[in-house]
Amino acid sequence: MKENNFSEEKNEIENFEEEILDAPETNVFETKISDDREEKYLRCLAEFDNFRKRTSKEMAARYDDGIRAACEKLLPVIDNFERALIACDDKENNLYAGIEMIARQFDNVLDELGVKSIAIEPGGAFDTNLHYAVAHTRDENFGENQVAEIMQKGYVHKERVIRPAMVKVVN
Repeated sequence: MKENNFSEEKNEIENFEEEILDAPETNVFETKISDDREEKYLRCLAEFDNFRKRTSKEMAARYDDGIRAACEKLLPVIDNFERALIACDDKENNLYAGIEMIARQFDNVLDELGVKSIAIEPGGAFDTNLHYAVAHTRDENFGENQVAEIMQKGYVHKERVIRPAMVKVVN
């Protein structure tokens, strides 16, 4: 009985093999292999596209990080030029004009790089995301948590703070 089942199964397998060999254009195994290869190819294309997009975003982020790092190093120099302009009494002096031109050049370079100074005036609201409080005072002319004095300008690049503005806060 076992031999009989074995021979029947063997005959079925041989018949199936003959059917496959007789019809190569409709070969089930080749179609399956072809479908698997196509699926792998499409997955590979999708993975490569995702890799390309991710790499592009990472490169842009590195570029922005580089701009922020370079500006962070240059900001003390820009601050010193602004202090020199404030300290100079003779506005008609050629030295003052030269320092003013250099300060303007720095401002233009920062604008080209997309770096903006944090706009704040005395009396404006204190924002912990943009300002760094270095002093606190009481003054009846100001309301609660308002900026009384800007001690050092702050800068942002693409919504990220490079350096917060140093301010004196009232009340």
